[in-house]
Amino acid sequence: MSQFHLAQVNVGRILAPLDSPQLADFVAQLPEINAVADQAPGFVWRMVDDSGTDATNLRPGNDDMLLINCSVWESAEALRNFTYRSEHLKVLARRREWFERLADLHHAMWWVPAGHRPDIGEAMDRIALIRDIGEGPGAFTFRAPHPPPAGSAVEFENVRHGVPSPSGHTPAEHTPR
Repeated sequence: MSQFHLAQVNVGRILAPLDSPQLADFVAQLPEINAVADQAPGFVWRMVDDSGTDATNLRPGNDDMLLINCSVWESAEALRNFTYRSEHLKVLARRREWFERLADLHHAMWWVPAGHRPDIGEAMDRIALIRDIGEGPGAFTFRAPHPPPAGSAVEFENVRHGVPSPSGHTPAEHTPR
């Protein structure tokens, strides 16, 4: 088993409230599509709100019309297969019926240590990272994927949190000047 899993986030601004007739078909399909995800090979976890069924009551930021979807997969291939080779594709193809076309990038993927579950803040930070500096190992899309980090998950977490290496140096001290 890999020490790393692939996290993904995507956000979308709905065209009408969730309880509106315009979004009724989208909302009606959520249980089935979430079940497809939950049973998909390579699926690990998905973010849910207090209802425990989906994330439709979570709002990143101050926008009541912005929905978030965040999940973790064993690999980029597993996520790609679910996204483009399952019943999910039929819903994805109809997204313009329910969601605005966003001018800014609205999705990101990144590697996390196995067992890690991103929160809304971390997920939105990854979208912001791509918007600010472009795709790289810290945040990317299917267009420019990156492999899992080299080394162990413990080393990865230490670098992420600025913990000194066994030599006593912090990751910033290893950065070329």
